[in-house]
Amino acid sequence: MTRTDTNAKRLRRAEAMLSGPVTGTLARLAAPNVIGMVATVLVSVAEATWAARLGVEALATVALVFPFVMLTQTLAGGAFGGSTSAAVARALGAGDETRAGRIAFHALMIAVAAGAVLAAVFLTFGAAIFTVLGGHGEILGHALAWGAVFFPGAVFVWLSQISASVMRGTGNMLLPSLSLVAMSVISAVCSGAFALGWGPLPALGVPGLALGFLAGHGVVTVLILIWFAAGGLGFPVFADMRPARALFGAILRVALVAALSPVQTILTTLVVTGFVARFGAEALAGYGLGARLEFLMIPITFGFGTAATAMVGTNIGAGNVARARTVAWTAAGMAAASVAAFGAAVAVWPDLWLGLFLEDTAGPVHAAAEGYLRIVTPFYGFLALGLALYFASQGAGRVFWPVMAASARLAIVVAGGIAVVAFGGTLGALYAVIALAMVAYGLLTALAVLRGRWRADSPVATPAR
Repeated sequence: MTRTDTNAKRLRRAEAMLSGPVTGTLARLAAPNVIGMVATVLVSVAEATWAARLGVEALATVALVFPFVMLTQTLAGGAFGGSTSAAVARALGAGDETRAGRIAFHALMIAVAAGAVLAAVFLTFGAAIFTVLGGHGEILGHALAWGAVFFPGAVFVWLSQISASVMRGTGNMLLPSLSLVAMSVISAVCSGAFALGWGPLPALGVPGLALGFLAGHGVVTVLILIWFAAGGLGFPVFADMRPARALFGAILRVALVAALSPVQTILTTLVVTGFVARFGAEALAGYGLGARLEFLMIPITFGFGTAATAMVGTNIGAGNVARARTVAWTAAGMAAASVAAFGAAVAVWPDLWLGLFLEDTAGPVHAAAEGYLRIVTPFYGFLALGLALYFASQGAGRVFWPVMAASARLAIVVAGGIAVVAFGGTLGALYAVIALAMVAYGLLTALAVLRGRWRADSPVATPAR
């Protein structure tokens, strides 16, 4: 395909985002994303399945470390990736291809730096963090061995997520989706092979799960960067590699604020993990299976949210603020309805999820997980509502108050969890606090967008030097 053909396709996508039917355009953009993100469920299901075969301690370890995987992915693909996608979309909406290409290159530089920083932080303080969260003995040892593999290779997660976000900013949702499918298949197979020692491979145990996960991201990253260099986006990414403060700022001024949301989401899970650990290893393993489903709702919402980011950003860049708002509410409604239906089904039939991992339906691990699913999942729609509006707000470059809604969620969990522990409450009471915090998050984010002032981002039209 020639560069002219690529540009023609990109311009048709831009025209649809600017003037096509909102619901239909969103659905077409979101569908590949949702399919791709659902494919990531394969990785999570596979990892939990392999961990279950390694034993209860390994399953508890996965529950302990899983929030850090999600932190890396949501920072890279959500906060920084969403801000990158929005910046590229606003530049293209204003007709500035040169700026879009330079923003893409600066985003890749940020990805490398962020991966290195995150690795340094967790390799330095990982033992202390895992200990505070309730890791001890064999579980702590497994967690440290896992981190020694995962965090040095986390830069591949950053690069793959940021690269996919650049593509989404152009309105191309199919290729990022295909890359996610490929990455998921590779990761799922390799994690089992490395952890359990398939064929001639040695059984690495829990660290093998991390190695397999990184293998998928590494392969996809290399292929996408080659495609960028070949001109696949329709505009050059590596033609001008001079750093420019203004272009870093175009991403970071939104990303650094937006990053507080996934950080607080993960902190919320980590705080709960610490509270649950007080109830024993079986409770921690059960909660880990339940919370894993919650994190899988984030990728599904991500499918709608990233479509909204691109559409809102393109319309903001073109000055169509009213249409951008319509896009935001439509995407939020679609995401909330989809996730709420899924959550309700699992609440009624929890073994739809737990049956993938557990055969013992009367054991303490199953009881802890079932309690979470029955109490919390009926409120997943509020989580999806808040997350979808958060992504749409990134497109508009207005994320402060949606981030504050995430702060409120964290505060409710901390205060409620302390009260449950102080008064000798049950695990069910702790789950009720989690549900209440989700409701507050969704409603407060909706209020923030309803009352927020969005405006056209006119400086985008001026190329940075």
